[in-house]
Amino acid sequence: MKTQTLDAFQVIGDPSRRHMLQLLSKKSLTINQLGENFNMSRPAVSKHIKVLYNAGFISITGIGRERHCILKQDGFNELQDFISYFDNFWTTKLKKLHTILNNKSK
Repeated sequence: MKTQTLDAFQVIGDPSRRHMLQLLSKKSLTINQLGENFNMSRPAVSKHIKVLYNAGFISITGIGRERHCILKQDGFNELQDFISYFDNFWTTKLKKLHTILNNKSK
């Protein structure tokens, strides 16, 4: 069975995965600890965790018998690159507008 690859926006498009990322921003959690915050089955939690892991948003570290989920920057880089592109786009547009408005007021 082929694993479906999602882009970063598809990954964070799911409210449960966004909530998982918010929880992990406070501290690392085991898969069971993450699951306690959701009204879903353990396999459903594991599926969401797998999506986050495959997209580079989290890493999973085995400590003893437990698997701890930890935020990772890789997945967020794609989001940041996209947002930065449009930040630059709008900054350039606003600077041009500012120049036009200053030239008209002189």
